[in-house]
Amino acid sequence: MNEEDESKRAALAYQNEPFLRSPDGRILRILSEYAEPLSRFRREQIQDTVVFFGSARFHSRSLAEMDLAKLDSPEGSDRFDRKRATAALDMARYYEDARRLAFLLSQWSIKIPARRHRFVVTTGGGPGIMEAANLGAKEARAKTIGLNIHLPFEQNPNPYITPSLNFEFHYFFMRKFWFAYLAKALVIFPGGFGTLDELFEILTLAQTQKLAKKILVVIYGSEYWNRLINFQAMVDAGTISEADLDLFKMVDSPEEGFEFLRDGLIQYHLGPEKLKRTGEIVPEIAKTNP
Repeated sequence: MNEEDESKRAALAYQNEPFLRSPDGRILRILSEYAEPLSRFRREQIQDTVVFFGSARFHSRSLAEMDLAKLDSPEGSDRFDRKRATAALDMARYYEDARRLAFLLSQWSIKIPARRHRFVVTTGGGPGIMEAANLGAKEARAKTIGLNIHLPFEQNPNPYITPSLNFEFHYFFMRKFWFAYLAKALVIFPGGFGTLDELFEILTLAQTQKLAKKILVVIYGSEYWNRLINFQAMVDAGTISEADLDLFKMVDSPEEGFEFLRDGLIQYHLGPEKLKRTGEIVPEIAKTNP
């Protein structure tokens, strides 16, 4: 075959960029966001995760203190800026608590005798509570996962994610799938729309018995959440049952959260019969009921 014939060849389908980026190629893009993470989780020997959710807008205490101090300078801004900076300093406690809880959990989990990594701290990969949890896990010298997504604001990978476990998603629903797929527990810190979305999605799956595994749910910070959501009012109105309140645990300190997670993870996922199961070659996936 001469060079002229070779130049007339059509592009291979899997190398055809216009097709792959077109509406017709969407199914392949969706499958890629399933298959590529699964391949990487297998390679990195990740068995299961504990997922931290919370606001991307919270700062560390040191950074919040610096921002407030700037307003005391001659160039300091108006009363609104001061009010916002004061609130940010108050909410910085949740950043520090997420960091501490992730550290305690990771410090414990890396000592579990297992062939694969257990209960790996996982976040959405961005700033705020996500950054704090990844930082705490890294400080414990554990692997830690970031499931990032393209957004017009806020969302850039934080520097504490284990590089080989830094993911980038286009589709929200595929990212949400991976949040739940390996999770054995969720930790819900104060946050906004996205945090509420993830909280109620998992509570709904648990309430309707669509999961064949136990997912522990920790809601952190009763002061914030009790102002935001009146769960008892839902019981009183008959929209949920009293038993549904047992689907989650409200805690107010990293130590309390860690003890609940540790005890629950041991009870539901580290029993004697489970500790003996070392022959699997793929992650222990979150199954759904038939």
